[in-house]
Amino acid sequence: MSCGHLGLQVGGHCCLIPQTRLQKYKFIQSCKILIKIYPLLSMRFYSPNFIRMNLVLDFGNTRIKMACFEGPRLLKEKAFENAAELLASSHLQEKFEYGLLSSVTQDHHKVAEVLSPKLTVKVFNAQTPIPLKNAYKTPETLGSDRILSSIASFSIFPNQNVLTIDAGTCIKYNFVNQNNEFLGGAISPGIPMRLKAMHNFTSALPLIEPESGFQQWPGNDTRSSLLSGAQLGAAFEVDETINRYKSRYPDLKVVLTGGDSHYLSGQLKNAFFANPNSLLLGLNTVLLYNLEN
Repeated sequence: MSCGHLGLQVGGHCCLIPQTRLQKYKFIQSCKILIKIYPLLSMRFYSPNFIRMNLVLDFGNTRIKMACFEGPRLLKEKAFENAAELLASSHLQEKFEYGLLSSVTQDHHKVAEVLSPKLTVKVFNAQTPIPLKNAYKTPETLGSDRILSSIASFSIFPNQNVLTIDAGTCIKYNFVNQNNEFLGGAISPGIPMRLKAMHNFTSALPLIEPESGFQQWPGNDTRSSLLSGAQLGAAFEVDETINRYKSRYPDLKVVLTGGDSHYLSGQLKNAFFANPNSLLLGLNTVLLYNLEN
């Protein structure tokens, strides 16, 4: 059934696209009611801003990830090797209204400078309002990737104990309790870092790359022994960390993310939810939260 005026269908109800402040207020109230009636259709931060296309960018240690969202809905994503490749692409020429960037490098400055005349763009930092209580003792030293991954998991499992495991350059364990408080976690070397460390700090061990699907245990030569120690050892660490959290929080939810998560996923004995777009979802969740508030 289509609407006979400018609007859209939500769960069989016709909603006017808001134009004035009063209409926006009524729209938000209507959406809150619909969220209670149709919880499976909601994404927690249901907002009139979902009719706009927003841009989020994550500048990581090894690559840059970009995503376009229409409200909570992911439209597309792409990864770039560096800022020059991103700036040379046609993806930034699309019509965005808002943007949010996170970075663990300095590469975002040039991109933010290019984007600023075209849209309202902000850089995520320790002062950016977030939908969680940050109980970390030193929030100014907390990596944006850790808190954003936690926010993404919180948006999927609100009011629950959830451990987010981000396997990348480092393996990061980030915990949010059922009171929606970020408490911290742990950081350990990632799988490639473990292999590089054994090569760099010894005189005889070769440098090898991680291998997807590796399961040989025990290793019967130098290569398989290195992989068994670094790759399977990391999986043993992750499983035992999950077990320790479960001993305190039996209802724990576990989310696995990160560029190297595929090296671990086939080895873990504990159940987990995979979220390959955790950082991007976290950025968009923060963006929508700030647009509403």
